[in-house]
Amino acid sequence: ESMEVEEGNLRTARPDDGGETEERIIYGVEDVPLPHLTVVFALQQAILALGSTLSIPFILTNQLCSSTNADARAQLLCISMFMCGVATILQTTFGVRLGIIQGGSHNFLAPIIAMMALEKWKCTEEELHIDSISVNSNYTITIDRDEVWQRRMREIQGNLMLASIVQLVLGCTGLMGFFLRYIGPLTIAPTISLIGLSLTAVAADINQYHWGIAMLTLTLIGLFSLYLGRVKVPIPSFSREKKCHMTTYPIFQLMPVILSVALCWILSYILTVTDVISPTIVINNKNTTNLARTDARLDVLNTMPWFYFPYPFQFGTPTVSVAGFAGMLAATISSIIESVGDYFAAARLSNAEAPPPHAVNRGIATEGFASIISGMVGAGHPTTSYSGNIGAIGITKVASRRVFQVAGVTLLLSGIIGKFGAVLTLIPDPIIGGTLTVVFGMVGAVGISVLQFMDMSSTRNLTILALSMILGLMVPQWLLTHPNSINTGSEDLDQVLEVLLTTAMFVGGVIGFILDNTVPGTKEERGLLRWRETLEASQKRRKPVQYNMPFVTRIIKRIKCCVYFPISPTFSKSPLTCCKKTKKQKAYELDVVTTDIKPVQQNGGGT
Repeated sequence: ESMEVEEGNLRTARPDDGGETEERIIYGVEDVPLPHLTVVFALQQAILALGSTLSIPFILTNQLCSSTNADARAQLLCISMFMCGVATILQTTFGVRLGIIQGGSHNFLAPIIAMMALEKWKCTEEELHIDSISVNSNYTITIDRDEVWQRRMREIQGNLMLASIVQLVLGCTGLMGFFLRYIGPLTIAPTISLIGLSLTAVAADINQYHWGIAMLTLTLIGLFSLYLGRVKVPIPSFSREKKCHMTTYPIFQLMPVILSVALCWILSYILTVTDVISPTIVINNKNTTNLARTDARLDVLNTMPWFYFPYPFQFGTPTVSVAGFAGMLAATISSIIESVGDYFAAARLSNAEAPPPHAVNRGIATEGFASIISGMVGAGHPTTSYSGNIGAIGITKVASRRVFQVAGVTLLLSGIIGKFGAVLTLIPDPIIGGTLTVVFGMVGAVGISVLQFMDMSSTRNLTILALSMILGLMVPQWLLTHPNSINTGSEDLDQVLEVLLTTAMFVGGVIGFILDNTVPGTKEERGLLRWRETLEASQKRRKPVQYNMPFVTRIIKRIKCCVYFPISPTFSKSPLTCCKKTKKQKAYELDVVTTDIKPVQQNGGGT
């Protein structure tokens, strides 16, 4: 049976009357598992998030001309995990309030790479290979290794903060709902797909230290998640009822990345100890440290402090540029659209009622606020919802908000403990590269999956998709191989165009957006009808969820003008109609208010 809302009253829908059968969830959003189970479930979600979170600092250090600077990589790892924890706590407590893990967004890697490819930020030979340059026998110019990457980080910080402010404004004003009217599958598909496809070169550069280990990592991830996903492994457990007993657990399906990384890390250690992997490798006709060895960055364990506390502007005053901001803004819009879809997916998998507009607006605003903090502390990336962790809800059947809040605390503490971040820097690059190969492929596949909403037999749709994809790949590639091709007479405008046109997702997304909204076609043909059904709040009420803001909701409901604020629990799209509600509607709202503010207790209590 399932619960539905009809004219303000709850009713039970049976399968024979067209009602939607309820999917079994062990712990719903409002449920609170026992403390020890909460910790176990939270650790599981935190581990799942690490696979995607760890890859971003590895890519950033390469772009910041500090691939050999282990201290820089350790700092960025700690800051990234710290921000994942902060953003997750904010989102689950004050944002959309569903079970959603927040982490670093891969959408922003493309504009960062494009920005760092500008002549101003390109890595010089001196910055990459030596710490000092001997000018003559009388004096030496010393290069500060930290300043090499920190000045580039300051540029990323400033532009990221500006773009995040835009996201915060879009969430607080509810303007994103207006823009979503014109964004359909033919805009989403090329935008997201090109994110993954454009980053394949990044993964290849990391894999080149040892293609064998990289391919083994990739193979193990596929083996565990695809072939052994349904295999349940017996694990010793304990409960008050059954005492010590064996239980089965789908460990391969839940932790394929962690298991693959661990096994390949052990193999790399064996190959390092036996000197099968040489200490140096020739890349581009130059001898460099072989980052496939587990001891390549061993010195970072000694230099990294036990505790590391990120704080605002620790790398100096952020800088901004028109070109950098334009690229970040394009990625921000893409991230917002993806997050909106994640909110509704999380609600469906949690068997919860769809989030109302005020919760969606607040979720977007919270991501923007957390991304501003991320820019301030120097993470080098914003935060966004992790689809992988949302998908895990359908497997684990655990959607408890408390579990995800504890997972956020776990990630936060992992970032503060500096030695933990230092240990993670010892992971050989080919292992990270193999993981990235899968991650980027999945990002591209997610974009392609959006095409299911539209008519793929339509010549109109196929033509628009073809132009978006081919030009999205062709234009950036040509500009990267032909630098300084853009010459408008204005250096600032040249940089803006260069960053935007070398960002594949921007080129493909804009072409798809323009053509989809100008070429004649029905809404059904364009996929807008089915697409919007997934974004609009369903009228069917499943398990009641407390989407209202904690602590202040009762006060807000007493202030009539709050109906005009898009992030307010009392927000209404048509505020004028709020004064003309029927007695029946008022009675229903009063009933909802009185039930929503009650604390929900289950399995040991909690709110």
